[in-house]
Amino acid sequence: MGTSFESYQKRKLISSYFSVVLSIGLVLFLLGVLGLLVLNTKKMADHFKEQIAISIFLKESAKEVEVNQLQKSLAMAEYVKSATYVSKEEAAKLHSEEIGENFMDFLGYNPLKNSIDVKLNADFVSPEKIEEIAADLSAKGYVDEVGYDKPLVGLLNDNVKKISFWILVASAVLTFIAVLLINSSIRLSIYAKRFIIKTMQMVGATKTFIRRPFIWTNIKLGMLGALLAMLALAGFLYYLDTAFPELNLLGDPAVLVILFVGVFVLGILISFISTFFATQRFLNLRTDELYY
Repeated sequence: MGTSFESYQKRKLISSYFSVVLSIGLVLFLLGVLGLLVLNTKKMADHFKEQIAISIFLKESAKEVEVNQLQKSLAMAEYVKSATYVSKEEAAKLHSEEIGENFMDFLGYNPLKNSIDVKLNADFVSPEKIEEIAADLSAKGYVDEVGYDKPLVGLLNDNVKKISFWILVASAVLTFIAVLLINSSIRLSIYAKRFIIKTMQMVGATKTFIRRPFIWTNIKLGMLGALLAMLALAGFLYYLDTAFPELNLLGDPAVLVILFVGVFVLGILISFISTFFATQRFLNLRTDELYY
């Protein structure tokens, strides 16, 4: 009978520990994903900004030496990420593929111009800076026109600012919710032992002595939960890097170290604080209050 009861208590204890580790792991994983988003907000915003291109249309009279000189100057310019020369024949072919028919068959000629498509570095993708760059390029005698999508540039910059703000707000709210969830899990596990806590207190054990094993146990559970979250986060990162290699999420070791260390420390810190206050609450209750 005694052995059966002990086995039941042991299974119950293991189940309780498993629930705490799993809840801590899941919450820390979500926090880790959110942290990944926060740490990479600028990188993702820069990625989308660098898809914006300006097209430099050249005059028919532009000499080859002038075009080559322009390409070299663009390659050395700090605002340029890439510059690609597109002949009017290539442009016509691409346009025909887009519309599904050869437009030159009924026009009788190619109205397109030779051009250079320039993708800018993210720091220079703003309405003011692009306008300044376009004006500078338009001043060259062999440049016919500089074109880019003005509304898209303005919309992109506005949305990046809004998204960055709301990501920070969401991070703060979800971090608060995560702390509450972990705190609730630990409090429930300690609630089941409230009579043991009160018994130890009644036989003369100090509050520090009673708290110590609970804190140490839950710190270990917090560490296990953090390791579980880190493994899940590593798998998620690998998936994202495989699916979206252009974001280069694994290319910055410092960010990854900050993320994983942050998750691990957070698991320990939240477990310690939650256990401390949960045990303190039951230590301060009167015996008759333990039943409510």
